[in-house]
Amino acid sequence: MDILRSQVRPVLARQRPLMVMVAAMVLLALASGVGMIVDDRTLLGVSVWVKPFKFAIAFALYGATLAWMLSLPHKGSRWTRVLAAAFAVFGLTDVAFIAIQAARGTFSHFNKSDDMVNSVGQTIFMYGVLGLFAANLLIAVILLRQRLIDRPISLAVKSGLWLALAGMAIAYLVGFQGGQSARDADGHMVELGARHTVGATDDRPGMPITHWSTEGGDLRIPHFVGLHALQVLLLAAVVLAGLAPRVTWLRDESTRAAVMGVLAAGYAGLLALLTWQALRGQPLTDPDPLTVVAAVGLTAATVLGVVAVRSRARVADGRPGALPVETRAAH
Repeated sequence: MDILRSQVRPVLARQRPLMVMVAAMVLLALASGVGMIVDDRTLLGVSVWVKPFKFAIAFALYGATLAWMLSLPHKGSRWTRVLAAAFAVFGLTDVAFIAIQAARGTFSHFNKSDDMVNSVGQTIFMYGVLGLFAANLLIAVILLRQRLIDRPISLAVKSGLWLALAGMAIAYLVGFQGGQSARDADGHMVELGARHTVGATDDRPGMPITHWSTEGGDLRIPHFVGLHALQVLLLAAVVLAGLAPRVTWLRDESTRAAVMGVLAAGYAGLLALLTWQALRGQPLTDPDPLTVVAAVGLTAATVLGVVAVRSRARVADGRPGALPVETRAAH
């Protein structure tokens, strides 16, 4: 418990706006969960509270990760603190609008209705999304040439931030898929300026829980994968560090950094593959032979990359006069 407090206190002290955002998102997720149970209104076949629930969870995870990361010692911390506060404000504003529209029983994204609440909200929403992207981009640039804790963690953070930016950018592809009309929770037809499904409309059947399309390509999939690259790669770095005491070839920091490089490249390949699949109008659950071959090739390349790193580490350990792994790690 004391260890947990020692980790949480610096984050709370240095990144209060982000942690306020995280707390607000957790409360919204709880409220939306209750809403899904007691409110039977739907949009595109799912509860009106599904979208605020998913956005609240996503922003809580990303905000907590960003707060921890920016609490680590680094150059330019004054600027990243300002950018983190801006990210928190934009995040709170955007998700608040999503929650307000859910409560009103109508759409938050792409809604072209001319009522005052929607018109004002869409303007705020548009600038909020740009603000989130810009804040994340500037943080990534500031940290680009810096080292945080060790090389594997640094690589995970930098790769995760840039992949998250790519995930955010993928959302803009939605605007090229054409509009659609759909009924709100009160049965009124609403004109939507875009859709996230390629080759089908957004009201078609979807996968359980995620509701990703099973009849067309869904750009929410690569968007989701990109946004959560930071958490996945940081978790991978933590796992590698945890394995190091028991796996001899992972004890050297440079070897773990090389493995992280392979994993980050594999994750980037996965993001590209999912984007390519979605843009071809192909559901995640029904890949064609070309997609399967690409997925197998990507998996094989990633595995071979890790094997190559392992082989190189063992060769280095066996060289005459080479320092033992424990000694190199100490240096």
